Amino acid sequence: MEQEELEFSLHDVTEEDSQKDKYLSFRLGKESYGIDIRYVTEIIVMQEITKVPDMPDFIIGVINLRGKVISVMDIRSRFHLESREYDDRTCIIVVEVDDIMIGLVVDTVNEVSDIKEEYIEPPPAMHSGIKNHYIQGLGKVNDQVKILLDITKILHEEELAQIGQI
Repeated sequence: MEQEELEFSLHDVTEEDSQKDKYLSFRLGKESYGIDIRYVTEIIVMQEITKVPDMPDFIIGVINLRGKVISVMDIRSRFHLESREYDDRTCIIVVEVDDIMIGLVVDTVNEVSDIKEEYIEPPPAMHSGIKNHYIQGLGKVNDQVKILLDITKILHEEELAQIGQI
């Protein structure tokens, strides 16, 4: 293996290790959620969203992010939670799932939390109306519990294919 290839491989391992057990936490109402930081590409302020016909109800449209069209999902709608007006704390978390970038509208972003595997409990049968297959587990951070989402399961394969066609 050439030196350059070896350095690149080591860099990948180091970067992946530095992101292990890290979750971006955000709020929907009173609940605190987290998603694996490895899927997060950036966090942006709310912006104008263009409606697209024939999309699932929870896909509220698309945005133009530096020349790239990205579908935007309202997480509250996806989880069948009560809707609320967007405000100055509402933001979009841009994630990448299976080479498809998707914006997730959340009430507010909190912080990046370290949650080691031993502090994650298995998901309950049902939580706040959210199907448990969306939940990776419940992370214990100090005296709080964060609902850790499995971002790869928030969209079904057929929905990912539909969004990928935009």
